[in-house]
Amino acid sequence: MIAYYKKIFFYTLFFIPFFLISCKEEQEDKVYFGGEIINPNSKFLYLCKEDKVIDTIKLDNNNRFLVKYDTLSSGMYTFRHEPEYQYMYIEKGDSLMVRLNAQEFDNSLTFCGRGDEKNNFLIELFLRNEEDKNSSFDIYDEPLKKFEYRLNKEYEKRKAFYDEKKEEINWNDDFDLYANSMLEMPYLTKKELYPLVYQFRTNKKVCGLLPKDYYDYRKKIDFNNQKLTDFSPFVAYLTAMLNNITCHNRKETVIVQNNIDRLKVADSIFTNKSIKNSVLHNIAFMYLLEDQNTSNNKAFLSQYYKLSTDSCSRNAIKEIANAIQSLAKNKYLPTIELIDLQGKRISSIPTNSKKTVVFFWSSEAKSHLKLAHKKAIEIMKRNPSINFVAVNIDKDPTQWKKVLEHHHFGIPQFHAKDFEDIQDKWVITKIHRAILLNEDKTIKNTFINIFDAEFDNYLK
Repeated sequence: MIAYYKKIFFYTLFFIPFFLISCKEEQEDKVYFGGEIINPNSKFLYLCKEDKVIDTIKLDNNNRFLVKYDTLSSGMYTFRHEPEYQYMYIEKGDSLMVRLNAQEFDNSLTFCGRGDEKNNFLIELFLRNEEDKNSSFDIYDEPLKKFEYRLNKEYEKRKAFYDEKKEEINWNDDFDLYANSMLEMPYLTKKELYPLVYQFRTNKKVCGLLPKDYYDYRKKIDFNNQKLTDFSPFVAYLTAMLNNITCHNRKETVIVQNNIDRLKVADSIFTNKSIKNSVLHNIAFMYLLEDQNTSNNKAFLSQYYKLSTDSCSRNAIKEIANAIQSLAKNKYLPTIELIDLQGKRISSIPTNSKKTVVFFWSSEAKSHLKLAHKKAIEIMKRNPSINFVAVNIDKDPTQWKKVLEHHHFGIPQFHAKDFEDIQDKWVITKIHRAILLNEDKTIKNTFINIFDAEFDNYLK
């Protein structure tokens, strides 16, 4: 309750002059953007549009900021406080304030001021989508009818929330493009992912068994809508869709050719250069995590560079390719700092002279953390000679201990002290990732998944 009144007190003090200014200049179409960042990672905040920085904002000594824009156009923006970001829709005349804790960026974010209702709706829908994703990790294991039942049940709840807020706030058509995409795209992404993930986990093919109308929704999607170029729900859907388009022609033993085919399909589908480059980047990024064969990479990257016209994206893919080479077979994992439950710091994974599987978890993905440990224990029972180690990647070093107080998994636990360090050096981009080490701590395979139906074969 005290924290609540502190929050209200802050809003009152900070926004009395803010509201006076905005009321006085209401007709001038100026935009005000202000707020406070608790526990900031740096003294800077970046306002971006279409993935380009349009303003660098410095926090004052109280970690607050207030800026005025005379000519800011209406539309979707992102504000970034590295390494996090979130979306913000701005209309002329808006006076928006944000308040957040950098250690709990999305969950603590609130908007206040003129234009706040739309943006609070966006962050609420985003958090609900994330909660669904984190609590329904096992949905892809279900047979088709049960999968669709669970998926549609989730969607109906989101749709009811969307309809209620749309009527209440009465937003414009431009904002609705983004609001509707944030509603529809996560739902459709799951439909695209299902055939591939189901086969991956169960070793049962389902592509050819889907109803003829399963993908009919694709006919209604504008794949070249310029406004959605950098909107992450849309880009995530496009990437998942391309995997399915090549599903029927997939060559089981030729990873590189499958991904080259995806590049070509993307090139033929998308006419908008920005969208095409974004999708090509995602395909390249995911491929590099899947295939570490140097000659394959050369062939794939040659095709990628031929089709991509985004120099920044091309350079980023080069950096990722170089980082992945440091994780090649028979090399040692790059050194990072890990902490055990007693607070002792170590720089390498203990293998106890056994082959060792390293898997990752976060307290934010509750469904995954339980299922991952359950799966690890199942594999250990079948393969008693294999050692397992769990690495927590939460940014808050106290959170993982709280989780483990309630769960006794019987698996050695460590916490990555610096998330950005492990993300860069070990290329941790997906929580589903696992690493297999040899008895001497050299790398056997750095890009495996313990939910793979064929996982036991990697251990041989």
